[in-house]
Amino acid sequence: MAIHPETTIHPSAIIEPGADIAEGCIVGPFCTVGADVVLGARVELKSHCVVAGMTEIGEETIIFPFAVVGEVPQDLKFRGEKTRLIIGKRNRIREGATLNVGTDGGGGVTRVGDDCLIMTGAHVGHDAIVGDRVVMANQAALAGHCVVGDDVIIGGLSGIHQFVRIGKGAIIGAVTMVTNDVIPHGLVQSSRGELHGLNLVGLKRRGVSRADITALRAAYQALAQGDGAFQERARRLAQETDSAHVREIVDFILTGTGRSFLTPV
Repeated sequence: MAIHPETTIHPSAIIEPGADIAEGCIVGPFCTVGADVVLGARVELKSHCVVAGMTEIGEETIIFPFAVVGEVPQDLKFRGEKTRLIIGKRNRIREGATLNVGTDGGGGVTRVGDDCLIMTGAHVGHDAIVGDRVVMANQAALAGHCVVGDDVIIGGLSGIHQFVRIGKGAIIGAVTMVTNDVIPHGLVQSSRGELHGLNLVGLKRRGVSRADITALRAAYQALAQGDGAFQERARRLAQETDSAHVREIVDFILTGTGRSFLTPV
């Protein structure tokens, strides 16, 4: 066990032998920290938190009461293999959220980037890969093997089906079920997840230029109404565009995993 002397650990907390706790960490009352856990500098566990498994938590992340981080996957094939959960820096993991370690069949690692907000009761399933600055609102659920790009927002009570990819900058409305891949900067809403346009508000907030937004809107129309299949329209866009933002959408479509896409309605 390596506990830095400049830490604050409540007397009621349980720290299993082997845990690695860096300087400036705060472990609040009735928290449990497992033997294979690594807490980076200035991580704070508020109270009643469970951090288990082979879990690494980046510096300045805060975990709120009753969150369970690093427990075994909700996968009937799991047989106790040594797999990991890696969480980046400056994340906020709110009350009752659950994040599971990976599985051998899915690569062995669940990964969350930096500066994410995972709200009350949200779930990150095994082997999911979550980018930076992602927001998962209350009770949103991310199934196993999902890939979520940077700057994505997932609305409350929404569910993302296993193996789905959500492209950079997309937004998923509340109470939405997403069963197919979502293009970067897409706007998804309705109970069964329909692609209703682009996340224009998010693009403007991130300072994307008017020229790039105009190019994205034209690209979206070409994908929605052009001749041929969805991938064929994307290939034509690849030959015509000089916008890096449009290129993100094209590359996402053309390097797909074989799963279907949500297409414009």
